[in-house]
Amino acid sequence: MTFTESITTCLSKYATFRGVASRSEYWWFFLFLVVTSWALGLVSDALVYIFNLAMLLPSLAAGVRRLHDTNRSGWWLLMWLIPFIGWICVVVLLVEKSSPSRYDF
Repeated sequence: MTFTESITTCLSKYATFRGVASRSEYWWFFLFLVVTSWALGLVSDALVYIFNLAMLLPSLAAGVRRLHDTNRSGWWLLMWLIPFIGWICVVVLLVEKSSPSRYDF
């Protein structure tokens, strides 16, 4: 999946927590979020807050779909709430290869 395809897909599935997201789809979208937040930060902090608030739901949905692609429940995303160890665990889960999934619909 290309950069623009992943952005289009993730934004069209704004709040869709069902299904799966490929590794490339998730990480290209993540790159889009980071670069756009950085670029908006050069202009105004208020724009960064507005953008991040608007992208909260699609980023959570993409993360849940990515975990579904590794055959895990989206609830694993709650590990982000545990400092350091939880962050490392979630990143490892998001980086894993796809596996045959029970979440394919």
